[in-house]
Amino acid sequence: MSAAPATVRRILVLIALATSTTVFLAVIPGHRGWFDVGVYYGTVHHWADTGTIYDYVRPGTAYGFTYPPFAAFCMLPMLLLGWHPAIAVSVVLGAVATGLLLWWLVDPVARRRGWNRWYAFSIAACLVALLNPVRDTFSFGQVNLLLVALVLADWRLADSRYARWAGIGIGLAAALKLTPALFIGYLLLTRRRTALVATAVALVATGVGWLAAPRASGTFWTAALWDTDRVGAFGYISNQSLQGAIARLGPELPGRALWLASSLVVLGIWAYRVRRAARAGDRLAGYALTGLACCLVSPITWVHHLVWLLPALAVLGDAALRTTDRLRRARLLATGWTLYAVLVSGVVWLFRADTPGPLALIGGNAYLLITLGLLIGMPIRRRPPAAPRPAPVREPVPATSGVPG
Repeated sequence: MSAAPATVRRILVLIALATSTTVFLAVIPGHRGWFDVGVYYGTVHHWADTGTIYDYVRPGTAYGFTYPPFAAFCMLPMLLLGWHPAIAVSVVLGAVATGLLLWWLVDPVARRRGWNRWYAFSIAACLVALLNPVRDTFSFGQVNLLLVALVLADWRLADSRYARWAGIGIGLAAALKLTPALFIGYLLLTRRRTALVATAVALVATGVGWLAAPRASGTFWTAALWDTDRVGAFGYISNQSLQGAIARLGPELPGRALWLASSLVVLGIWAYRVRRAARAGDRLAGYALTGLACCLVSPITWVHHLVWLLPALAVLGDAALRTTDRLRRARLLATGWTLYAVLVSGVVWLFRADTPGPLALIGGNAYLLITLGLLIGMPIRRRPPAAPRPAPVREPVPATSGVPG
């Protein structure tokens, strides 16, 4: 087949897929009206007017700003924007972060498989746009994709000539939101020197937030951080964390004790699997496992936080393509596509927190079960052994004639 018909076929496929994706995103229920952008926007204007951050509540709701002061400091440019430009900037930043993530995760696979790289990237972009966590991140105007991009930037830097900068992304992510601080634990667990860089950056950034808003920093670290009423009810169906599942099981349960116990079990599984990934040389798997653990042990993991599953889905797909065992490949691909379909479906929204029965127990916690299943069963890829270096060629030693000169 000549190049021209193949190119035309690719263009037609992309037009059809992009059109279908656009229609799906337009008609699917659950548009969030950029709610979180409204919280950020209102918070920075309230800060500019009153000098306080954590007493702001978005009008008509019970929700206020829940991130550290450094995050509010980074959002101060919103003071220069109107409401609609602020939404536009949120969408653009999310799109850039998504593009970087797809390029980092998909392009190496496309190059190794000999695929057309832009064609693979474009198909992946449509598929990712359909995921419920990604849809919600854009629709809420959330910062999750930016955090994932900051963390994975360190993964990309670690094996490059810019390795000395690795750790900055994780440090910034941990200062913007506390959950990614587990990635510093990952670096320590795998004995990476970048743990020092990440820790230093997180502390410096937190210090910047303290200098910019000393009173608000005191409020955050002593009161707002521990006020769970600010973030919403644990049992709300969108909370796909261990704590959320426990809260939905019943208020009579010792929720905090069960959450601590289950979190310790999850962290034990995470530590074991991360060490295995480190021994196998699969650094992306280590990052993916850490993102999964973050979602599970965090007291609140809204559906839009589950963009941390993207690296794990990429590892699962790549492991399926790498294996030469046909049965294993079919099993991994079937698993991956099934998980993808569930994450697109938004099935958790069909159940209320108080819906009884085993179907509700499974359906209402479907995303949590996927996250836990990936933590336990996500394949770890072995780095292919380095090719042996050719033996040096020795120049023959000229024979002497034995005749004295």
